[in-house]
Amino acid sequence: MRNPIQKALAAALTASLFAAGPALAQQKVKIGFITTLSGPQGVIGNDMRNSVELALDHLGRKMGGLPVEVIYGDDQVKPDVGKQVADEMLKKHQVNFVSGVIWSNVMLAVAPTVTGAGTLMVGTNAGPNQLAGKDCNERYFTTSWQNDQTPEAMGKYMQDAGLNDVYVMAPNYAAGKDMVNGFKRYFKGRIVDEVYTRLGQTDYQAELSQLRAKNPKAVFVFYPGGMGISFLRQYSEAGLRGQFPLYSVYTVDELSIPAVKHAALGQLETRYWSPDLKNPANQKFVGDYQKKHGGRLPSFYGAQSYDGIMLIDSAVRAVKGNLADQKGMIAAMRKADFASTRGKFSYNVNHHPIQNFYLLKAVAGPAGKDPVMEIQKAVFTGHKDSFYKECPMKW
Repeated sequence: MRNPIQKALAAALTASLFAAGPALAQQKVKIGFITTLSGPQGVIGNDMRNSVELALDHLGRKMGGLPVEVIYGDDQVKPDVGKQVADEMLKKHQVNFVSGVIWSNVMLAVAPTVTGAGTLMVGTNAGPNQLAGKDCNERYFTTSWQNDQTPEAMGKYMQDAGLNDVYVMAPNYAAGKDMVNGFKRYFKGRIVDEVYTRLGQTDYQAELSQLRAKNPKAVFVFYPGGMGISFLRQYSEAGLRGQFPLYSVYTVDELSIPAVKHAALGQLETRYWSPDLKNPANQKFVGDYQKKHGGRLPSFYGAQSYDGIMLIDSAVRAVKGNLADQKGMIAAMRKADFASTRGKFSYNVNHHPIQNFYLLKAVAGPAGKDPVMEIQKAVFTGHKDSFYKECPMKW
């Protein structure tokens, strides 16, 4: 027979177990996903959100046995707004991860806010050089690329093709500068002019008149989202396509092609991903996305966001749902042990992917359909970014 003290202890233990039960049952993985959901650039954010939701469908809406909640936030293409959204996610919603972010200037405001608060950040688009180099952080990963890498591939292609007298255009913000610097790292021919336009600009008539007057042999541009749609339409309407061959990065894609249609035909781009990449994860992603969204193809923005969710899932599974084990989750993410839409890749010391980059071409689609992007060849295999040696992390 137990004495009164033993009975009290037993009762207390039983009560604590009952109290812990509901708390454990209510535990969930909370992800704050920041992107642009309003204005002309909202087309990108919506594709990213659609891809996040598809990834969650594929995971049965659980990670490591825990239910998942995603809180979406609109950065409005503004660094200060992005930081405010991140602060709210961290303090009000107490998220376990922050992910997303399209724009490099927004990422430079968001990432330090998140990692400084002791939370894991998984970027799914922006790749400013600072976060790949001196400002790398053990809590920061990306499932996309470092900004310079894709234009490095185009610079190499154009250099190898013997092109010269190139006119260069990009928006005047962090990624625009990175893209041009990456291009020039491998392209050593003559650049006729280097023009930076306002971020979000949609009227390029004045710049196109200046371009025509310079009479270049070729043109290289970086204009993502709605900027690219406007630029491509105006470039074609001005009759410049036949005069000055256009080479681009992040301008002709699955989001802009439905808007510009034949104006995209023949366009050459470089990037790490394409809908026609032949691996099981990509074929499932593309096929199921089309089924869910009326036959529409996902974009690389979506592929990166899908991969971001799968990376987070690999981390949560590795620690068996123990979200307090941040070191365990970081170690798991470093292995890149998930089925990526790009196929197998590895992480460099700065938590940026080491991956292939391809030359793509916009070709005629099936009868009655829009043009599609097809891989022509690999430009880089196992390509590392140009800043990882500046990263002080060791692992």
